[in-house]
Amino acid sequence: MLKLQTKELSTLFDHMLDCVYLIDPETSRILWCNRSGYIELGFEKKEILNQSVLSLQKDVQGLPQWQEVRQVILDNNGYTFVGRHRHKKKGEIAIEVITTHFSYQGHLYFLSVARNINNRLALEKDMQSRNHNIWFALNEASDGIWEWELATDHVFFSPQLKKMLGYGPDEMPPTLESWSNNVHPEDIDRVITTLKDHIQGRRSQYEAEYRLLNRNGHVVWVHDQGKVCERDDKGNPTHVAGMVQDITERKQLEEQLQRLASHDALTQLPNRRAGEEHAAYLLAMAKRKQTPLTFAVIDFDNFKEVNDIYGHQKGDEVLILITQVLRESLRGSDYLYRWGGEEFVILLPETELDNSLIVTNKWHQTLKQINWAEHNLSPVTISIGLSAYPTHGDTPFQLFQSADRAVYEAKAKGRNQTLIAKA
Repeated sequence: MLKLQTKELSTLFDHMLDCVYLIDPETSRILWCNRSGYIELGFEKKEILNQSVLSLQKDVQGLPQWQEVRQVILDNNGYTFVGRHRHKKKGEIAIEVITTHFSYQGHLYFLSVARNINNRLALEKDMQSRNHNIWFALNEASDGIWEWELATDHVFFSPQLKKMLGYGPDEMPPTLESWSNNVHPEDIDRVITTLKDHIQGRRSQYEAEYRLLNRNGHVVWVHDQGKVCERDDKGNPTHVAGMVQDITERKQLEEQLQRLASHDALTQLPNRRAGEEHAAYLLAMAKRKQTPLTFAVIDFDNFKEVNDIYGHQKGDEVLILITQVLRESLRGSDYLYRWGGEEFVILLPETELDNSLIVTNKWHQTLKQINWAEHNLSPVTISIGLSAYPTHGDTPFQLFQSADRAVYEAKAKGRNQTLIAKA
């Protein structure tokens, strides 16, 4: 029998937390064990030594099964076995046993190292449970979860994602095309490029906001975020997973706020800020093309009397009515915005002053033809001042000032007419 040669070696093994057993392969007897080998199981050392290792095992029973295990150990350099050890108090301990074989002085021995894995199994079970709960929580908290297997193009779509696009749980084939075909045509190139950039390592993650078209053609704005979650042995991505949030309401609110910031609430026309920005753009185009640009500043005549006699609500109706009349008379390239109060501006690109006069005279005639009695109003007229680039200025402000002065001159000369600003 193999005997320990030094007290120091025994002391070394006794400080190990793992259980160590020296076993006779033929009889399965325990020839030696360290301190953990018997303390872990609630025994005294003398109760363990010379006992069959099968007396400890709950998963290997009888010498025939031991012979099978013995042969597997001999056929391999190391053999790992997961099972259960009996505790003296009738309990059990989950263990992972690694057994090697060696020869010493003509005798064959097994050396087994057994580790208590009760805590590890409990943690794994807890993690499995938590992973399920986390997946459930993410699935419920998001509007959709997806996972893409790159090699096969197979895509898992969660039921919520299918529902968001108007499909039932058994519809929507699990392919990449099922998703890409629903992406808005104006967004698809940008989204695919962003996704490829992440897969190819040029972005740390995939993130995009874009429009999806559900099966009825309705637009759903989404925030889509994902990341490579698995790679092969060479580091190449194999799976990408992500989650989708429906942000349609947020986008609608943003558009509403943007419109409120750039449009007049009463007439729904662009407001002064938006108008000035567009005027700067049109003037820059006129300078580049060397074409004229006319500013027409419009002011309602005696509008204070409309408010005083008929009330402000009636005054608002007049503003809306005349706005509609002006809008219907414009070309697609013309731009109408509300400067403030009863003053409006119309930008007429590529239009000479003489042609602008023809246009504004039509506006005057159209207002004359309105049956104001149907609106319970006296006839309403407008005064218009015209200025043009490059004759009257080089900036939007200069052109507006020139046309505005012409408006007040038109009012001073009797109203209901159009005057060209003085050069």
